[in-house]
Amino acid sequence: MKSIRLFFISVFLSAAASAIAGAPTYEVQPSPTPADENHRELFDYELDYTGGSSFYDDHGKFGHGDSLYNDFSYAHRFLITGKWYFRAGVEYERFDFDGTNNGLPDHLQTVHALLALEYVVHDHAGAGIEIDPGLFFQNDVHGNDFDIPAKAFVTFPLKKDKIFAVIGVGFALNQNPIVAPGGGIIWLFTDHFRLEGVFPKPALVYNPS
Repeated sequence: MKSIRLFFISVFLSAAASAIAGAPTYEVQPSPTPADENHRELFDYELDYTGGSSFYDDHGKFGHGDSLYNDFSYAHRFLITGKWYFRAGVEYERFDFDGTNNGLPDHLQTVHALLALEYVVHDHAGAGIEIDPGLFFQNDVHGNDFDIPAKAFVTFPLKKDKIFAVIGVGFALNQNPIVAPGGGIIWLFTDHFRLEGVFPKPALVYNPS
């Protein structure tokens, strides 16, 4: 199953760039109280369809077809002190693939915990450390399907209250390399609409609250 987990990671990284043109992410969140500018209950659902994409691994292109990505998560922020929060929750992700006969699996999925320590300002995490222990599998669950992906990141302003740079690093026992860098920019168009151009998971995010 190690090859499936490595495949899951490589497909995700290659498909994410084309998925930014797909459906935006919608975050449904209750309004914060006047004394708390940051939401405590976090619900998120994401649906991305990518048509006619090519899939790559470390040997080059190995597949071509459509993909459908579903992601649901729920988490709660626990205030520690000041603007520091502990976030705990659960997430389910699934990739479905179609249009290829060269060994690409029909689907891949994961269910994992969300555990993070974050510094949150105006409902945005400016810095944090997160671990996501869980199962990464195709159909049946086996003992070696367990992994503990982790990431750490920090942001700093490029244009006050509008554009922010993000730098970070990701880790997972079953990815190759085990540690990999990431980063990008976050552009706040309005209080409700923003671009998260952050590798490996870019997105357009609309928050109606």
